[in-house]
Amino acid sequence: MLTTRFVDGAPNWMDLGTPDLEGAKAFYTALLGWDYQAGGPETGGYGMFMLNGKTVGGAMTITEEQGKPSWSVYFQSANVDATAQAVEKAGGTVPFTPMDVLEYGRMGGFTDRAGAYFGVWQPKQNPGLGVVNERGSLCWAELYTPDVPAAAAFYDAVFGWETIQTPYPDGGGAYTVIRTAGGGEETSFGGLVPLDAVPVRAAAGPHWLPYIEVDDCDATVAVVERLGGKLTLEPLEMEGVGTFANVADPYGAAFAVIKSAETTAA
Repeated sequence: MLTTRFVDGAPNWMDLGTPDLEGAKAFYTALLGWDYQAGGPETGGYGMFMLNGKTVGGAMTITEEQGKPSWSVYFQSANVDATAQAVEKAGGTVPFTPMDVLEYGRMGGFTDRAGAYFGVWQPKQNPGLGVVNERGSLCWAELYTPDVPAAAAFYDAVFGWETIQTPYPDGGGAYTVIRTAGGGEETSFGGLVPLDAVPVRAAAGPHWLPYIEVDDCDATVAVVERLGGKLTLEPLEMEGVGTFANVADPYGAAFAVIKSAETTAA
């Protein structure tokens, strides 16, 4: 389970790159009740999404040349430079060399062997997300990858992650759950999914997908569509997990929403 008592290897940040920051602010404010706190000139236009005074993510404007609209997931490291070396040794790449972000922390951007992008945040004054697992905040993260065992090996080499197989309720296979090193089942925070398991995800190529907790999955999807976003995977109810759906904001940034089952809700 995600917690703000971050340990190395755990998700501790997410941010949005969008071609229309004003439009994205309006969308997420109406959908999730977020507020937006603009950064000063020294942040280069990077600002924070807030929920009840706590940070739920960052946001910045990107151009077409900089990349597609997307949400990025970051993982904690006590030494992002050492993590960069581990990424390269494990067969990944370092498109964004580690750099200091004022006095807030140090970050780097990487891709795994299959090309899925992820960030790493080394906290200083900014410890990371202010809230997780509550309505309107990050509660899970999934990697869609063409080779689950290879991905597990890569992230084990970089972060020391452990994986366990959880059988699906219908008996049709198993889900690969990931958790931080030595933390036990209670530190599970996401999953590894075969890229071809979900056609809409396969079309996007290898990538990380953040899940946001909501009060009602179907109602949230309806609001997404009313605000100009898109439903990309119909709501699906899974025993012991909850009801979830894949959506995209009006500019194409993908994320998932979930109403967790009572047994797993925070």
